[in-house]
Amino acid sequence: MVKRIEATEDALEVIDQLQKRYGPLMFHQSGGCCDGSQPMCFEDGDFKVGESDVLLGEVANCPFYMSRDQFEYWKHTHLTLHITEGRGSSFSLEIPLGIRFIIKSRLFTEEELQVLEQEQN
Repeated sequence: MVKRIEATEDALEVIDQLQKRYGPLMFHQSGGCCDGSQPMCFEDGDFKVGESDVLLGEVANCPFYMSRDQFEYWKHTHLTLHITEGRGSSFSLEIPLGIRFIIKSRLFTEEELQVLEQEQN
């Protein structure tokens, strides 16, 4: 099985801290400009997921969604959720901690793409 989304240890520590405070969480990345292109963390259910969103997978038992338009650009890419210092201007739950979630990416290998294609069929 090939995962489309994973998280670094640093990101997992922050997610754990947020889960202890807020309970179940979810992530969404819209692909809009500026802060809209960064992954956003919400209490599970606080963001309305629609037909135009794709579930990429889970990180730390939190569903991670991406807008379908953004997914079309990134579908050949493995994503890693990470954190960086600095305050974004979004409504994401980690913002008061003085950090924000970011995405690091790499292209899938040919073998990974083949597995993903088989999993879709």
